[in-house]
Amino acid sequence: MHVKRSTSDARPPRTSRARTRAAVGLSVAALAAGATTGAGPAAAQPAQPKTAAAAAADCSAAYRIEQKLDSGTTWRMCYRYDNKAGLVLENVSYQPKDESAPIKVLNSARLGQIHVPYDDGKNEYDDLTGFNFAQGLMNLAPGECPGGTIKTVKVPDLWTSDNPNVKGLCTTTRSRGHAYRMQGDAANKVYQAQGKDLLVYTVNQVGWYEYMTEWRFQDDGTVTMNVGATGSLSFEDYDAGDGRGWPIGKGAAKASATSHSHNVFWRLDFGLDGSSKNRVEQYDSAVTAPAAGQQAPTTKTTRTKVTKEQAADTKAYRWWRMVSESGKNKDGHARSYEIVPGTSTKYPGRNFTKHDLYFTQYNNCELFASNNPGSCGGKTVDKWVNGQTLTHPVVWMNVGFHHIARDEDQQPMPIHWQGFSIVPRDVTAMNPLTPDDLAWQNGHWRPRS
Repeated sequence: MHVKRSTSDARPPRTSRARTRAAVGLSVAALAAGATTGAGPAAAQPAQPKTAAAAAADCSAAYRIEQKLDSGTTWRMCYRYDNKAGLVLENVSYQPKDESAPIKVLNSARLGQIHVPYDDGKNEYDDLTGFNFAQGLMNLAPGECPGGTIKTVKVPDLWTSDNPNVKGLCTTTRSRGHAYRMQGDAANKVYQAQGKDLLVYTVNQVGWYEYMTEWRFQDDGTVTMNVGATGSLSFEDYDAGDGRGWPIGKGAAKASATSHSHNVFWRLDFGLDGSSKNRVEQYDSAVTAPAAGQQAPTTKTTRTKVTKEQAADTKAYRWWRMVSESGKNKDGHARSYEIVPGTSTKYPGRNFTKHDLYFTQYNNCELFASNNPGSCGGKTVDKWVNGQTLTHPVVWMNVGFHHIARDEDQQPMPIHWQGFSIVPRDVTAMNPLTPDDLAWQNGHWRPRS
């Protein structure tokens, strides 16, 4: 079990997987026409007029993250540290270079659970609410935050040390390669730009695992959320003699690491343009064989308004977006963010993991996808999908990974990532990174003579 460590000890003792738990339908043409407790303050933003941009993050300098990237894009947000969820980002706004004010994107963004069931059925963990995820925040060395700043975070209810102040939050920037490339009219003219991201991340130790929780804010408005698992395989887990593990080490299958799943949930509360009154839309496309006289198959896309709480699943040619009811871009189109699921292995063993995402009506006690504290009409997110009308929708994304260990997982274990993105759709009238001499080419245009 976890034990309290002294301030001189670099890290707490590890445990095996037997971890002691703390108590605890329209056409495309029509589409276009319709087109807890914690450290740190978190002030909510008031609703804005219909076309107004949201104000900048409202928090003291100690809890503010603000970064202007090379392209001129600025990201602003507040952070606090929750005693179960760990890092929580709030009042997140995005301001491209040609926008006069910040555009609010999210009221809050946080982890919603890390659910870890083992293949042999002997153990099943909820790492956020059942195994002190937040209290396992790790100190980061300067080399782990290259070119950035490591912020000191006060960890509530810390059990690993007498000092609750942990140098555990990195904010830095990182290049991601080409943001775009386009050959101009002249053979010797190439438009290209190298993209850059703001990265915000922490590392939390849970048993033998170390989870890196990464938030990546791109200069084009995309936000990518990842959790990476690294650390060690538990040597006490090499007992999978029932065929549910993988041989690790020399010789025959004398030591088999037990296979298990990591089902990571994120909880996103959108506040587009400063208002929580957003709407959810689902898009599905159907492809049919070529009709007589056609050269290729045809594709028809339909929109379905998601007006009530829903458990949803990904499939080919399906996607969702969260649409602002309060603001439009300079072309007069409603701003929205598209939800882009990542690669996932869906775990069928529990009802709350059987779906890829959930849309629920905001409730301030519905905070964790499983083993949720308090009384919210159920302990798991699937229980909260009960027909309420969505006036303030919250998105729960579930991304699963089935970890069947391999020799290369030792030692240390290479980090394996799982996550997803939200991508701006009509947030700006053009590519927010458009060079100035192409800014006139919006909509139907003809080459210059």
